[in-house]
Amino acid sequence: MPITKSAKKALRQNKRRRVQNLRQLNILKETIKKIKKLVEENKKEEALKLLPETYKVIDKSTKAGIIKKNTANRKKSRLTKLINKPKAPSQTTPKQP
Repeated sequence: MPITKSAKKALRQNKRRRVQNLRQLNILKETIKKIKKLVEENKKEEALKLLPETYKVIDKSTKAGIIKKNTANRKKSRLTKLINKPKAPSQTTPKQP
């Protein structure tokens, strides 16, 4: 436990900041999950509409220092690739030689 007055204040600040950071991180994770779920359900148009909102959340998280710049860029790149990936052929029809 902190003893000095300044250490007690620092602890209070850290608790508040931790709550804010976790809230922002959860929002980030939820929006990414929404896009992945939409792509999985083949609703790519809806996923494309949600993409700018997700970029905004990622950028805000980066600015707040919750995630690093390269991590943010990687997440945005992978989400864009996921949405723009062509539909895979179905596995039910076997190939004829």
